[in-house]
Amino acid sequence: MKKLLLNLFFLTASCGVFAQDAVNYQTPPKAIADLLLAKSTPSVKLDGKAEWMLLSNRNSYPSVEELAMPELRIAGLRINPGNFALSRQTFINGFTLKNIKTGKTLALTGLPAPLFAGYVNWNPAETKISFTNTTATGVDLYVIDIATAKVAKVNKQHLNVILGSGISWLDNNTLLYRTIVRPATEAPPKSLMPKGPAVQQNLGKVSPSATIQDLIKTPYDEQLFEFYATSQLVKNSNGQESPIGKPSIYLSVGSSPDKTYLLQRKIRKPFSYLVSAGGFPSVVEITDLNGKVVKELAQLPSSEGTPSGYDNLQNKPRGFEWRGDEAATIVWAEPLDSGLIKKQVPFHDAVYALNAPFTAKAKELFKTQTRYRGTTWGDATLALVQEGLRSKQTFRTSRFNSTSGQLETLYEGNQTDAYNDPGDPVLTRNKYGKYVIQTVDNGTKILMNNQTGSSPKGDLPFLAKFDLASKKNEILWRSAEGTFEYVEDVIDPVKLVLLTRRESQKEVPNYFIKNLVLRVAERQITDFSNPYPELNGVIKEKVAYKRADGIDLTGNLYLPKGYDKTKDGPLPLLIWAYPREFNSAADAAQIRGSKDRFTTISWASPIYWVTQGYAVLDNAEMPIVAAEGKKPNDTFVDQLKMNAEAAINKLADMGVADRNRIAVGGHSYGAFMTANLLAHTNLFKAGIARSGAYNRTLTPFGFQNEDRTYWDAPELYYQMSPFSYANKIKTPLLLIHGDSDDNQGTFPINSERLFNAIKGFGGTTRYVSLPYEAHSYRGKENLLHMLWEMNSWLDTYVKNAK
Repeated sequence: MKKLLLNLFFLTASCGVFAQDAVNYQTPPKAIADLLLAKSTPSVKLDGKAEWMLLSNRNSYPSVEELAMPELRIAGLRINPGNFALSRQTFINGFTLKNIKTGKTLALTGLPAPLFAGYVNWNPAETKISFTNTTATGVDLYVIDIATAKVAKVNKQHLNVILGSGISWLDNNTLLYRTIVRPATEAPPKSLMPKGPAVQQNLGKVSPSATIQDLIKTPYDEQLFEFYATSQLVKNSNGQESPIGKPSIYLSVGSSPDKTYLLQRKIRKPFSYLVSAGGFPSVVEITDLNGKVVKELAQLPSSEGTPSGYDNLQNKPRGFEWRGDEAATIVWAEPLDSGLIKKQVPFHDAVYALNAPFTAKAKELFKTQTRYRGTTWGDATLALVQEGLRSKQTFRTSRFNSTSGQLETLYEGNQTDAYNDPGDPVLTRNKYGKYVIQTVDNGTKILMNNQTGSSPKGDLPFLAKFDLASKKNEILWRSAEGTFEYVEDVIDPVKLVLLTRRESQKEVPNYFIKNLVLRVAERQITDFSNPYPELNGVIKEKVAYKRADGIDLTGNLYLPKGYDKTKDGPLPLLIWAYPREFNSAADAAQIRGSKDRFTTISWASPIYWVTQGYAVLDNAEMPIVAAEGKKPNDTFVDQLKMNAEAAINKLADMGVADRNRIAVGGHSYGAFMTANLLAHTNLFKAGIARSGAYNRTLTPFGFQNEDRTYWDAPELYYQMSPFSYANKIKTPLLLIHGDSDDNQGTFPINSERLFNAIKGFGGTTRYVSLPYEAHSYRGKENLLHMLWEMNSWLDTYVKNAK
């Protein structure tokens, strides 16, 4: 079988790229186009006193012409060569500052026009707001003074935000950020005559690598990366810039809580050709605010030497961070198992701390029985330590008392057990301005915010008190049935003054302030209108059903406005899904999502087709569950069949779906699912697969949540690859892919080769390559055309199927 698979791979790899039909951009029916182009409601951010509210409006979809602007694709990044910024961003195009107490909106003066804003950040006192504005030639930093409603540019040199913004407030008037060193016009030119070939070699070193796009490929790429990624760290106090240290390639910079030191991680050579910039060799060091090195903490090698398999890592220190509840203490983790999780040891990680002035020996804080995932700091007696195993989908949260040194488990379980998720701790700013755990009831309890609140009745978010002694959660407030409301922020933890966001099937999401102690009338602070009037009257319900082995499943069913089952009869049906792996059948059967959410539309949504006379089953559960003694993917195809059959049987039995007119679709792993269903079943009239991976030999060191390599399980890789069964795909399949896909593993060659294979065996298929699109599509013309393609395919092969 292994030989057959490799022969198939090399056969298809040698085929030429097919000819593309000459098709001009098309637009879908007006109802679909209007939904796509509808203006979304603003995002909302309040200050801690619930006095000021900043509303941010986002740009609509850019034109394909904008996506076609020059772009460098190196080191796993996509860089705009003209402005030292990433080339694919979604910007804010409008700010509104509103006083909540008076209800008045301030007109901000001095905003740049046109506005392409990002990286919004309040100062510690919440009297000023910084943001960047990106132009074709550079990125500038602006500050909003809330007292005067004036906006002013504060930087002298353009910013460099290629490796993250690096923007932070040191105090209420001082900003830390990175600037460019040389103008873009001085970028190294590309010689027509290279100095020599690009050569890579390996001298016996184990270096399994994931299939990452846009890596460094040539010495010239190395020159470009070094030029664009090098920046100067600066401190800006009231508009006066002061350089800190020398130019470097900064991966991260963070100030100590007392603002005395900087923790810096800098990239160093040689640059890797196998991993992206975040995995390049680096040095971690502590400096003072003038850039003088106080302590070198570690020299880290390239991550290309990381052992394959989830929960495995390099035998090196990792996760360097400032402890948020102390003035200047560095914390990090080191493996006790040489980085190999299967090694039988009582503890797998140890966590260490080093206090200023960083001259003493590091102190061990605690050890974890599984893989350490980080700490949420509180005070000298309370921190929450997270650990777990991705390979087993387990987690544990423990209380760490740094005074006694005790580590005590508070709760643990399976990451996929949504019903028993206690939520996330509510945070507050401490005296250093760092976010730490908010305690109540004299430090005996912590507030827990669960913004999902999964339950047998659907998602009902809640706010709770977690008792540190009894280890139990007491729910203080929960979303009322019939609505979906969650706590956006806890304004006052004592009086329990909350900022919530509420919606229902008919209510547009809006924000409210409520007081749980005084129980005064809640106050609505936004009044957003419905951006989707075309969906008024659409019927939405959560349907529940069982698959053949007894596992409970659900999906969100949408039916057209005015639909009458008796009068209109069964409808053509579109099922849209994304498979997920579970180690527990009970967890897979839990209800996820809420029928009471307001219907919103993204470019990726299948709900458009409810306006065209289709029934739509969105988020149809497609769990892949581990059987006893096996891993989930060992029976992947069989479980897909059961999931699909159960959904079809349910909706056909309800009388809303025509068994003879059903389509299935999905994006990414959902596209992989779609191709597999068409290869192994005759349940559907058509399929739509967007930006998928169809030949798992192209991701040989694991994919999704499968951590076995191709060489560990060649039969599994063969059986899970719909490409292996392309000769059996006779159901019409529409393949769509961005020609500039940047996602790990989903190279466009997947769709090209599957199209050629289906075509070679006489199947019905169409391949649409969207110019300049990444894994997530953005260009307005491309999106409208994609929807036209999907609508035409569904109408031809499903609604009007012979």
